[in-house]
Amino acid sequence: MGKVILKGLIVVPDDELNIVSKALEKHVALTKQEPGCIVFNVNQRSHSPCYFDVYEEFSNNNAFEHHQRRVTASEWGRITINVERHYEVWHTEND
Repeated sequence: MGKVILKGLIVVPDDELNIVSKALEKHVALTKQEPGCIVFNVNQRSHSPCYFDVYEEFSNNNAFEHHQRRVTASEWGRITINVERHYEVWHTEND
């Protein structure tokens, strides 16, 4: 099996927008340091600030699963407990 790609968005409650936005930079930096992280982008929509577009690529399923476990146990995971997540995840074939 090849890469794992996640694409979608998160919706942050308005009253939590400030704290989530402040924590995002650290979350992105930590994720980009993970083994197997190829691409990790989270971009706030200018016209809808509570919406963040998410795009991730990991080299394989093990790297993706490691990321998911780390996030669940992280400060980001605690801060974003009330965030709505709307994702599609798919696996590519080996090249």
